[in-house]
Amino acid sequence: MQPLLITGGRGMLGRAFTRLCGERYLAFEVTTRAELDIADPAAVGATIARIEPWLVINAAGYVAVDAAEDDVERCQRDNAAGAQTLARACARHGVGLVTFSSDLVFDGVKRAPYNEADAPAPLSVYGRSKHDAEARVLDANPDALVVRTSACFGPWDDHNFVTGVLRELAVGREVRAAGDITVSPTYVPDLVHACLDLAIDRERGLWHLANTGATTWAGLARDAATLAGFPGERVVAVPAAALPWRARRPAFSALGSARGSLLPPWKDALRRYHEARLEEVR
Repeated sequence: MQPLLITGGRGMLGRAFTRLCGERYLAFEVTTRAELDIADPAAVGATIARIEPWLVINAAGYVAVDAAEDDVERCQRDNAAGAQTLARACARHGVGLVTFSSDLVFDGVKRAPYNEADAPAPLSVYGRSKHDAEARVLDANPDALVVRTSACFGPWDDHNFVTGVLRELAVGREVRAAGDITVSPTYVPDLVHACLDLAIDRERGLWHLANTGATTWAGLARDAATLAGFPGERVVAVPAAALPWRARRPAFSALGSARGSLLPPWKDALRRYHEARLEEVR
């Protein structure tokens, strides 16, 4: 059986794809940043030739939104040049590709859920790198699947927003979260399953995948706290300007889709996140 190749295997998405491909009995190979520089054409070509995957899942890239403001070259290389290199190699070898973009390609002016036809206008270095990556990937490989998503959280890593909130609350700290930034919280297991389904169906082009509905970061934190048994009032809604963020965020970046709504409501996903975290500690 031909495997699929997962790049960025140590990140949140990479770990989730690894876990869920195993549960779905999909053969796979995983590479880390140390093992494969996705912006190196020779290394990418050699890896694809060696593994002979039917699909590449690009879970690699630069993820530090605020640090990117002072690290433009690396952010652009990892997110845009790297994705383009994979797209070219996959096109040359006849291999499918799934790569990821972000709600941060938008400026928040619309104030209604963005769909795939809405024009990007990124406010940050990170957002610009993702917008550039989208264009480069689809130009190099029109058969690629480019997935925009938003505010990801999952039960199997310790570095996402929801898990961080609960960790702070567990040691008695108050949590301050933006009450004026609206997003579409996205549960990583739901995202991964939807991506694999679309890839198996040979879908292509740009897709928005996020759990349905929207809330502020403060609203997400408060609901997560309540589900976990913490007092909701320990989450304090503050303006984004009061947080130590270097990069500008759109005030509204909820995602909708003109192609189909594939993920369930975010509140249902948050409940399942809580159940999965309980299972992890048993």
